Amino acid sequence: MNDAMRRLEPLVGGWDVTMTHAWFLDTMDTEIHGTATIEWYADAFLLLQLTFPGRTGEQGGSASVMAFSRNEPRDTFVALYHDDRGVSRVFGMTFADAEWTLLREDPDFHQRLVMRIGEDRLDWRAEASEDRGRTWRKDLDYIFERRA
Repeated sequence: MNDAMRRLEPLVGGWDVTMTHAWFLDTMDTEIHGTATIEWYADAFLLLQLTFPGRTGEQGGSASVMAFSRNEPRDTFVALYHDDRGVSRVFGMTFADAEWTLLREDPDFHQRLVMRIGEDRLDWRAEASEDRGRTWRKDLDYIFERRA
């Protein structure tokens, strides 16, 4: 396994996930609970599978997957995202000082995901920009708590 990828090892495991502070939910205090699994694939990719089951009496659930790896010639990380809506995106990724940042700058909008990594907790903030990164609005927060 590549030494740069090995730095992502603390992310591996099973997680309980809470989504909150999402502008598109009923209120900013609404919490949606789900699960995530982060695991190695072929010592070259780290896979994140995130699932939020349907809520009783409301819309169905959602599922997404992200694959993290390295672009060795450029000495950079890259993340590929896909969800059950059929959305696919590519993010540049940096990982330093217990902070993991994913950034995409596409024509539809820019998106930034910042995760702070604790011992048994990951705090993830998602933001979007419709003006090419001049201003950002908060999309949502994810809180990952490691399952025992």
